[in-house]
Amino acid sequence: MKLLAFILALVANPGQAFLQPLQPRDSVLVGDQLRYGIELTDITEGTPLALPEFKLEKDSPLEILGPWQLDSVLVSKRKETPARYNITGSLVMTAFMGGTYELPDIPVLVGQDTLIFHAPEPLQVTEPSIDMESFQPHDIKPQVKFPYTFKEIFPWVAGALAVIGLLYWLVTWLIGRRKKAEEAEKAEPAHIKALRKLDKFRGDSFWKPEKQKAFYSGVTDALREYIVARYGVGAMEMTTAEIFDGLKGTDVPVELYQEMKDLFERADFVKFAKFTASDEENATVLPQAVRFVTETYQAELEQENKEES
Repeated sequence: MKLLAFILALVANPGQAFLQPLQPRDSVLVGDQLRYGIELTDITEGTPLALPEFKLEKDSPLEILGPWQLDSVLVSKRKETPARYNITGSLVMTAFMGGTYELPDIPVLVGQDTLIFHAPEPLQVTEPSIDMESFQPHDIKPQVKFPYTFKEIFPWVAGALAVIGLLYWLVTWLIGRRKKAEEAEKAEPAHIKALRKLDKFRGDSFWKPEKQKAFYSGVTDALREYIVARYGVGAMEMTTAEIFDGLKGTDVPVELYQEMKDLFERADFVKFAKFTASDEENATVLPQAVRFVTETYQAELEQENKEES
């Protein structure tokens, strides 16, 4: 072992050497790591300190795994006096062969003195005992899979139930809202419902050739629903001729009757014969439809007033 230059060699014990396994085991096995070092107590601040370049022989079964590691703990510090420390120096070693080994001494230069520390005990390394007669090699075992516990599963189950409950509430709320809207629409007077639907087609933006089919279909569908509710004629499943045959003999004025018949026939041409109506014809559609609803509803009110009186 090559040491640093020392001024004085002597055996002293201001602290002690130690040998400490890093693995918490009852014995040291091959490949286990140990910390071998010294403890210096009550060292004055500023004292020179040098550790040896720790090397082992080439054929030594021991092996040094790292350089010296120093650690210091403040013991005392008073005014006008230097502080004093406890110092620990150690390195990590291991052995790859079983046996009992005498560890080399550790000389340490402290100030102008060389202190030599002896190992507290020989290093005993144990090899694992294997009965070669009964020993059988086995494949590497796969990863152990433990069953899930209730504590692990509960958050997922609770989360899933919460999501299901939220979805159920949302679907129920949407269905209830839709039913309420349908009930409100059913309770709404026929003329109000028809006028509200007709109001959606105001403006000349619906008069473009590519939109006329939707325009005439929307207007006539609103009128068909009104005719069903007002006169009991099954206009939704009838042709134009059948609808106006059904309206004969009702309180629809002759002029209004012919006006609506012309409107429905023009709508049939637009929807089924690819006919393109002029802007003048389109401009009359909504006013005629609104007039039909309002005048027939007014006639219904007058009839009810007569019956009441």
